[in-house]
Amino acid sequence: MRNTSRFALLVLGTVLLVILWGAYVRATGSGAGCGSNWPLCNGEVLPRAPAAETLVELTHRISSGIALLLVVVLVVLVFRRFPRGHAARLGAVWSLTFMLTEAGVGAGLVLFELVAENESMARGLFMAVHLINTFLLLAALSLTWLWSTGHRRPRRILSTPPGRLLLLAHLALLVVGMSGVISALGDTLFPAETLREALRQDLSPTAHLFVRLRKYHPLLAVIAGLGVMVLPRWIEERWSLRGDRRLGEALGLLVLVQVAVGIANVALLAPIWLQLVHLLLADLLWITLVLFSASVLIPAQGSGAPAAG
Repeated sequence: MRNTSRFALLVLGTVLLVILWGAYVRATGSGAGCGSNWPLCNGEVLPRAPAAETLVELTHRISSGIALLLVVVLVVLVFRRFPRGHAARLGAVWSLTFMLTEAGVGAGLVLFELVAENESMARGLFMAVHLINTFLLLAALSLTWLWSTGHRRPRRILSTPPGRLLLLAHLALLVVGMSGVISALGDTLFPAETLREALRQDLSPTAHLFVRLRKYHPLLAVIAGLGVMVLPRWIEERWSLRGDRRLGEALGLLVLVQVAVGIANVALLAPIWLQLVHLLLADLLWITLVLFSASVLIPAQGSGAPAAG
């Protein structure tokens, strides 16, 4: 069981790296590096003398393929190590499901040419769906790891007030994430030379919709962040439920760091490296919320504490 949980953690880390590289592909405009071909790259398995953007896109495709294989191996290990009905099996199946849909959405972006300089609303919608699927994939992998360590699966989540509140917190982060994707897309497609120019773009009624929506992301992020910060104490005081204290403290710390990085991202006009840091923190915040919620809704096996609901 310990080896399986370690492998699940390795797969989660690998997928995080693939996600960051995918963001680098978008930020550098390399999404069309392999043309509109998928899974081939410009009609070839391995193109000869590829350009820089082709190498960036091809590397992302190869790393995504490796991640998919790792998830398949994880499913096989989990089904071999855990009995029928074990929560880890459910997490592994959902992990593979969302990994396949992740590949499908990525392929759609390429095949429909919703990459590089494409400014269509379809691209924005695809990116938002991509973000939702990515977060669900990270949640499934995180829970697979957690359940493989002996933590039990919560039941009847929506039948309890704390369960509904935690679900609302997850939905809030999803909304913030989608607004962040649109904001990052606007930064990529319509870069500004100065902060004043960027602010003028945000407020201009003639600016592209991606740019006009950009100003709402910080507001949504602050509101959701404050809610997530007070969530652990609120649940403990109102329902006498205490989740993992370390995870609760990590939530507050991640929110503060994320807000600081977000401010720097705006002030520095969204350099690529800072965009990647911002995305990594968003992913870590989401994973931490998922694990904290699991620790609140049901205790670790053998703790003897009652489950909520």
